[in-house]
Amino acid sequence: MNRIPNPRHSALLIVDLQNDFLAPDGAYARGGAVSAAALQLPQRVAPVAQAFKQAGGLVVCSRFTLWPNARGEPMVSSHLKALRPFLKRGDFSPGSSGHAVVPPLEPHVDVSVDKVAYSAFFNTQLEWVLRRAGVEAVFVCGIVTNGGVASTVRDAHARDFDTYVLCDGCAAFNDDAHRAALKDIETVAAVIRCTDATDMMHCSG
Repeated sequence: MNRIPNPRHSALLIVDLQNDFLAPDGAYARGGAVSAAALQLPQRVAPVAQAFKQAGGLVVCSRFTLWPNARGEPMVSSHLKALRPFLKRGDFSPGSSGHAVVPPLEPHVDVSVDKVAYSAFFNTQLEWVLRRAGVEAVFVCGIVTNGGVASTVRDAHARDFDTYVLCDGCAAFNDDAHRAALKDIETVAAVIRCTDATDMMHCSG
């Protein structure tokens, strides 16, 4: 991971920056569970996404999804229901406004994959998309650092992608968890800043 990746073989992977997590009228705002640090991410990540697009890179977003059952109720894992009891019918539902990528990032997204667990690779078509697009290097950002981001990073590493994490493009529910996750991630990925990723995309590859 010491070489500068070719932008045309690179992907920015944005984990779960969705309205239901961040918007004032989203599910997490209703439940009083919005991460203050996460609210800063869309404006910070948008220039990186734009740089990827300009350089010919791929921008992919994972969207956490609560699929409805036959009665229209969300199928929520028991551990998540215990942690977030406020989740209700319509939250993170496919096609809803809450399920959508936040507005500052949506125009830059090439591909979205819907996920049901922490990792953006688990039970999704993400790996197929990345392989088909010729991606060799994956730059990961989003929420939360010690959850979806960390799980996605480890799965990318296990699949032999050159893996980078944007330390200031990620957030958790507290700084200690964020820092601890980044420290652990350093064992499998390069931890860089958003400006570093943008600079890499401006290089010829």
